[in-house]
Amino acid sequence: DHYHRYRDDVALMAELGLTAYRFSVSWPRVQPTGRGPAVQVGLDFYRRLVDELLAHGIKPAVTLYHWDLPQELEDAGGWPERETALRFAEYAHLVGEALGDRVEQWITLNEPWCSAFLGYGSGV
Repeated sequence: DHYHRYRDDVALMAELGLTAYRFSVSWPRVQPTGRGPAVQVGLDFYRRLVDELLAHGIKPAVTLYHWDLPQELEDAGGWPERETALRFAEYAHLVGEALGDRVEQWITLNEPWCSAFLGYGSGV
């Protein structure tokens, strides 16, 4: 339950001596339908997490996409549809605006080959 216990999790990371932490932002948490304004409650969690990491000397590394496409976009055809890429650009901008002043390391897509091949090529 990282959402409710992130402070304890970060304290444990600091106790372990971690200097960096990679996490993924959930696109549906920020934009449930994959379009429109950000849900501030969703972004606020990531703001608090980044602040907590930095307060403990841990550099955040943020992944923008890790297999959690908003359902509405998947129902419209998913990543093969150009519209999904346009919506992703809007989402990335929203997250960048919210966290970009404190996050230096960004990962656009987690394991893009897996997402493309397993998600669309083989239908896993």
